[in-house]
Amino acid sequence: MGVDATTYREAMSRLGAAVNIVTTRDETGPHGFTASAVCSVTDAPPTLLVCINRNVRSRPTVQMNGPICINTLSHAQQHVSATFSSGKIEMAERFEVGTWTTLETGAPMLHQALMSFDCLVSDILEVGTHSVVFCAIQAIHLGDPAEALVYFSRGYHSVGTPRI
Repeated sequence: MGVDATTYREAMSRLGAAVNIVTTRDETGPHGFTASAVCSVTDAPPTLLVCINRNVRSRPTVQMNGPICINTLSHAQQHVSATFSSGKIEMAERFEVGTWTTLETGAPMLHQALMSFDCLVSDILEVGTHSVVFCAIQAIHLGDPAEALVYFSRGYHSVGTPRI
């Protein structure tokens, strides 16, 4: 017995997830991609994990580099997600969208993100078609409160009313 991939993907499309831009940098410049498979691992020490498809162009840089920044998008930043998920847009062009800066690790941080987790890669596990990257948080930037961007049922949605 087992679950076929089509049924699994359909079930996962019904699991809402925050939309993130994951970034890093190497000698060729900044790299980044859109990811929804991000979650907390522990708060002691503060650690996240992000799952990266092995076909993502930025994956080798993430694996070799160390610094990584996970930028969680607001609903108003749907265009940023679309830019970073396009296989047709070159890396340098992706970073023309938004205002970018850095925190402690030097990985690009999206200034307008709801929050940004500046991390160092602490471990990577290879599972099926993905790399599971464990990220030790070095710094956090909290952006302005706003509605969050989530991906659910194969589309973007807004969730939450910000408390000010």
